Amino acid sequence: MKQRMRRGTGIPGGARTGIRAAVAAGLALVTVATVSGCAFGRPRVKVPVSFPSPTYSSSYDASASSSYEPTYSPSPTQATYDPDGRSDARGSNCDFSDSLRQFTYTVSITNPSMDDSFSYDMAVNWMKAKPADGKAYGLHERSIIVGPGDTETYTAKYTVNQSSIGQFWFTCEITRAHKTRM
Repeated sequence: MKQRMRRGTGIPGGARTGIRAAVAAGLALVTVATVSGCAFGRPRVKVPVSFPSPTYSSSYDASASSSYEPTYSPSPTQATYDPDGRSDARGSNCDFSDSLRQFTYTVSITNPSMDDSFSYDMAVNWMKAKPADGKAYGLHERSIIVGPGDTETYTAKYTVNQSSIGQFWFTCEITRAHKTRM
């Protein structure tokens, strides 16, 4: 096994380490000062303590501003509407017929607009009530057009494909009434 011995270059080992550490510290300090923006002086900006008060001309014509007319006026047909039309729909007579094995629900849709007709993409679900686990017994979908200020009423129906049905709990729910301007 060979051992190596390092011979110095005339500078004691402690001095060399100290010089290297001083150079590294100086470079680090310059880098930090440059990155943080301290290496170069920034110009100082003087902000006036008070601004001069504005001056007014005595030749101002007040009648000139009253003749201004706006160039844009929104028309009533451009009024925005909420595409969720469930607030326009009401349901009643939630029922199930044992003899027909059929769910029914009467749905009335009133168009609140006096200018526009709307198409309503409707969905009615008959949901399990006990337990209310979010499952549906049936779904009825229909699109219906309602004129301005009119009310349309229809009966949503869903027939169950089971031959015998025991006692069960259900609710009727309008789950969708997507509203589109015609």
